[in-house]
Amino acid sequence: MKPSGNLFHTFKREARSLLQWFVPGLGVKRWFGILLAGITLLGVGVAYFLLDIYRTMPEGQLISFLDVASLRFFPRPLRVFIFLSIGVGLVIWGLWGLNRALLNPFLRKDRRLVDQIADFRRREKGPRVVVMGGGHGMATLLRGLKDHTYNLTAIVTVADDGGSSGKLRQTLGILPPGDIRNCLAALSNDEALLAQLFQYRFSDDSGLGGHSFGNLFISALADVTGSFEEAVAESGRVLSVHGRVLPATLLDVRLVADVQVPNIVNRVRVIGESNIPEATGRVRRVYLEPNNPSAFPPAIQAILSADLLVIGPGSLYTSILPNLLVPDLLAALHASRALKVYVVNVATQPGETSSYGLDEHISVIDDHIHDRLFDLVLCNNRQDGVLPNGVEWVNIGENRSVYPVHAADLLDIQHPWRHDSGKLAQTLMDLLAERTGPLSA
Repeated sequence: MKPSGNLFHTFKREARSLLQWFVPGLGVKRWFGILLAGITLLGVGVAYFLLDIYRTMPEGQLISFLDVASLRFFPRPLRVFIFLSIGVGLVIWGLWGLNRALLNPFLRKDRRLVDQIADFRRREKGPRVVVMGGGHGMATLLRGLKDHTYNLTAIVTVADDGGSSGKLRQTLGILPPGDIRNCLAALSNDEALLAQLFQYRFSDDSGLGGHSFGNLFISALADVTGSFEEAVAESGRVLSVHGRVLPATLLDVRLVADVQVPNIVNRVRVIGESNIPEATGRVRRVYLEPNNPSAFPPAIQAILSADLLVIGPGSLYTSILPNLLVPDLLAALHASRALKVYVVNVATQPGETSSYGLDEHISVIDDHIHDRLFDLVLCNNRQDGVLPNGVEWVNIGENRSVYPVHAADLLDIQHPWRHDSGKLAQTLMDLLAERTGPLSA
């Protein structure tokens, strides 16, 4: 009895696997129907041909053979069932074998084809999410969001002037590719190899001055294609990126800060994004030079068509505010009907937000844009392995904005100064579903 039981369970499992191909949303049933219709018509044509031979054949010749081939010794309904079953079985077997032969080089060995197609369709129909910011926090968020949707747009600040990006900006006159490179690597479908190559940084004694391969690649493509934005798009194709990475502006902007230095009455003017965290003092205000830069039009379009807008996580003064200081982007954010969420950093940043609390982070943004922007503030409430009760509302100054706050466990236990990409993305998707309901068809 045991072998027959195993055979029954195997048949049941295979039948269930076969039925999964007919789940709505895979885009398979329509093509199977067209294929079945074509085979049916082909069968009808062959049947008419055989029928003509049968009727015109001299009596007595091959009649016995045709009787056996057509199973005339069975009742007609049984013959119909037998031929249909054999035909359907052969079609399914042939399609399965053909698909395996064609798709085998592109399949992941640890997952079934039907599961990969279902996962692709789910992400393809996912919500339109726009993330604004820069730095490693933004890449962390994108790495988690790509498991939920392929309709991702990252709008990245181009005020970076330090490290490899700063050198390329000075020598080649292109926009800084560093933050864009990080986002492309995070969105890549092959982070195991290509993305690692993109992130590879040459040593200082190699003659390439600490440049990363991705920065050099984007810079070379910008020269080949003739435009920075086209170079970013082509880099996304190389990395098999689902989603887009867009610069906030194509203008060569610099970030400038007014810093209150101890024992000095007047504020000190600090020029350059990389110099701001190094200044000894408290940042009071940042702004862009030249003032009022025009936004990259596709970035505006992405914001206006988004279902979810996420600002942060990232450095408050050097990653988040530079995007909000682009007037067209700020206007698009106000006009958008998407759910707007500000993600507060897990840890404060030396030189920028030392000793800042939740209210101070939001107050700085409010003071720079002079208006309420977010629908919700998302913050981590896990510290040292415990989950304290989170605050529900935060007040910003007297008679100023009042923001609802959602507190959740967003911490990466292995790196407690960072967000966990999976937790953060899942929380954002849950908050969006809570407001809008499921967006996918």
